[in-house]
Amino acid sequence: MNANDKQHRAILQSIAERAMLERGLLPDFSQEALSELARIQAPSEMNGEAVCDLRDLLWASIDNDDSLDLDQLTVAVAMPGDKVKILVAVADVDSLVRNGLAIDEHARHNTTSVYTAARIFPMLPEMLSTDLSSLNFNEDRLSIVVEMVVGVDGSLQDSDIYRARVRNHAKLAYNSVAAWLEGNGAVPEAIPAANGLDENLRIQDAVAQRMKNFRHVHGALSFETVETKPIFDGDEIRDLEVEKKNRAKDIIEDFMIAANGVTARYLSSKKMPSIRRVVRTPKRWNRIVEIAQEYGFRLPGNPDSKALEEFLIKEKTTDPIRFPDLSLAVIKLLGVGEYVAELPGETAPGHFGLALRDYTHSTAPNRRYTDLITQRLLKAAIAGGSCPFSDDDLGLLAQHCTEKEDAAKKVERQVGKSAAALLLESRIGEQFDTIVTGASSKGTWVRLLTMPVEGRLVHGFEGIDVGDRIRAELISVDVERGYIDFRKVGQSKH
Repeated sequence: MNANDKQHRAILQSIAERAMLERGLLPDFSQEALSELARIQAPSEMNGEAVCDLRDLLWASIDNDDSLDLDQLTVAVAMPGDKVKILVAVADVDSLVRNGLAIDEHARHNTTSVYTAARIFPMLPEMLSTDLSSLNFNEDRLSIVVEMVVGVDGSLQDSDIYRARVRNHAKLAYNSVAAWLEGNGAVPEAIPAANGLDENLRIQDAVAQRMKNFRHVHGALSFETVETKPIFDGDEIRDLEVEKKNRAKDIIEDFMIAANGVTARYLSSKKMPSIRRVVRTPKRWNRIVEIAQEYGFRLPGNPDSKALEEFLIKEKTTDPIRFPDLSLAVIKLLGVGEYVAELPGETAPGHFGLALRDYTHSTAPNRRYTDLITQRLLKAAIAGGSCPFSDDDLGLLAQHCTEKEDAAKKVERQVGKSAAALLLESRIGEQFDTIVTGASSKGTWVRLLTMPVEGRLVHGFEGIDVGDRIRAELISVDVERGYIDFRKVGQSKH
């Protein structure tokens, strides 16, 4: 492998396809799925069923600049007493993707879209996910609407879920909307084209900030991690771009968190089972306490999300530049999220990071299979029907989705590391300040403080733990396997 070939995109595509197969994921759709797709000619219709007509509301989508699979729309409606009704419309994917048929079988196998540096492996065929089942601009679409009444303090006052026909009046992108909201950029052209949308988005922004504050007062954790994507110049990687949080992302994040909570409680109220997204009480709380002590902050001996949030907020204010490094260390120690089935009368573990007892995934059915399962459960609950899954099936599906999500993340990380290895091939022998992001029997991992790249510490890892800062020398890279190896040469200078 020689980076001088400058065929980085093709190299990474090959690596991605091989990684998918190695992790038990399907990179391509079967002939049966493609034949089934060819018979789908148009978006779904209600065929005489009762459905609300909400097409005249100022619905808009906000997503990544290059996103074409639009899963949700949002809109705000002012109410008396300074309350605001927030509505989230989620694409009715189930109307086109029938349970148990070939397209659904592919989606069930992979359980998620896989986003790699050089190729996206969509969970559903793009003719569906970016067209017929996407909430596209100026198109009438069926949806599941989550309606939430939010008080002036950001608390949820009331909620409901129902089916509705909606229409996207503006396709917006996070970065340009955020720049406008924050006063750092011009209003995106699509906003003034929809009369009243500018005011509506400002209302949504204000409500989202209140909801965020309310959640964090009650123990939701504030994290800020470094996420990157390769920047290509033709077929050559030139740089890694850091994707940052912003006010527009906050709107979607906070509304989706609220909608997922409402969905979980709605299913429970209808005596319907659900697949919950949980993050259990952290097993390595003692190490989190030790890290806090190193920063001069005392955490209680038992896991306490409110106390941890106080520590995180303090450090974000004190050292915002290094806060992502602390965030990453704490996230690693909290442990990964997983899916579990909650049956009527049972109580699944909550989500420690969000400080929520009731939480599911429901707002991205074009991209995640758990959300499609939840949509099927919701539609049965709305119609007053029986559960479309057996208890055993739901339990197995939850476990399967957890395992495949882990596999997908490993593919994304592997390709991301291969992209980073291509950038670092010429820098072997250089030394970097790093933070330890993982330490277990499986290995010790460090991330560069000057570049969003993670690699393995293969020499000098004795006595090292998550959150430590060390000086490390790059000793080798393996682009094919995504290996970036370091050795400890001393303590970090920062």
